[in-house]
Amino acid sequence: MEHFDTLIIGGGPAGLMAAIRASSFGQRVAILEKNHSLGNKLLLSGKGRCNFTNAESDMDRFISQYGDNGKFLYSSFSKFGPLRTREYFSHIGVKFIEERGKRIFPKEGGAQRVLDALLMQCRKYGVKIMRSTPVKSMKVRGGHVEFVITENDEYSADKYIIATGGKSYPKTGSTGDGYEFARQAGHTITELYPALVPVRTRETWPKLASGCDLRNVRLTVLADGKNVAERFGEMEFTNFGVSGPIVMDISRFIPDWQKRNDGESTELQFSLDMKPTLTHEILTARIKRDIQKHSGHGRFAGLVRSLVPAKMVALFLELSDVPHDKPTDYMSEEEISDTVTLLKDIRMNINGLWGFGNAVTTRGGVSLKEIDPSTMRSKLCDNLYFAGEVLDLNGPSGGFNLQVCWSTGYVAGSINDQKGE
Repeated sequence: MEHFDTLIIGGGPAGLMAAIRASSFGQRVAILEKNHSLGNKLLLSGKGRCNFTNAESDMDRFISQYGDNGKFLYSSFSKFGPLRTREYFSHIGVKFIEERGKRIFPKEGGAQRVLDALLMQCRKYGVKIMRSTPVKSMKVRGGHVEFVITENDEYSADKYIIATGGKSYPKTGSTGDGYEFARQAGHTITELYPALVPVRTRETWPKLASGCDLRNVRLTVLADGKNVAERFGEMEFTNFGVSGPIVMDISRFIPDWQKRNDGESTELQFSLDMKPTLTHEILTARIKRDIQKHSGHGRFAGLVRSLVPAKMVALFLELSDVPHDKPTDYMSEEEISDTVTLLKDIRMNINGLWGFGNAVTTRGGVSLKEIDPSTMRSKLCDNLYFAGEVLDLNGPSGGFNLQVCWSTGYVAGSINDQKGE
């Protein structure tokens, strides 16, 4: 049985950061990775561009993005927060740029550049990487991990770090293994949901505009008719509903809104405002000007083409009660008003989330009540640590979830008496 100072299960961003940190103290470190290659999910982040952190400088505001569980991150962020992350990646050769929303991307090379830099650090410090080596189980006795079992061998260590990721994008190897290892050590797993995921609608007509990207729109969520959230930004229609940044951010909270104290399900709807910067009155005046401009030869379909993106014309005509070939000169005040209302309030009934196969991250995970936030060590198992998505932490898109991986991985890999260095 081969023995290591620190043994890390999972070679994603959290596992790699933990390995680099631990090995920098001269420890003998190994990563057990179930896939043939490391960082498969990292390579998909930001559609390959890798939005690896966010430049928000107000720490309270940054932490608030993670909801009620965010306060758990104050300790790890104080040791290795967003600013330190940017400095670290610049130090290891990953130059970066800041884009809209304070999103930080590699200046060149995208996710592959980030992964290559991390692997280079692992080689520098002598981290042993065992690919195609899935862990089958952990041997835990008396609140202590004794060894882990793979298909062909057993490995022991003074310290074990679970950094297996969650259940999102299972094709990358994130199939929830870490939750089972945590249960073997006595840990509680909070309910798991796909997060940052497209949303299904009861209506089938969104497929008429599939692939249509909308910019600068407002999306409001109504729970039993009451406004519970709204987002402004980009979204898109799909064959099964809606997706895009504002939809996927909202998706994190849909399970909460669906729950009601009386046990009944909540009726959830989206309300899409295509023209959020224009009032009903201003939009009405604009349409009337367009009608006057094309007097004598205008048709409703042509008017719609001037109001919505080309890919959305068929959908809008489907939803409108005005015949597509009706001369605009003969549109009634009521028809003009209904057109404006439709532009400002397209309703869609939410019919659930797309599954883990299309989710960017996982909501839920190892209960934070059972983890020491200053070390990432289990409160139930004296030599077991956790890092990354396996924890009950998730944030919006924009670099927040990878920041959790860097920060918790760094802390989990630290030597406790030098944890601030």
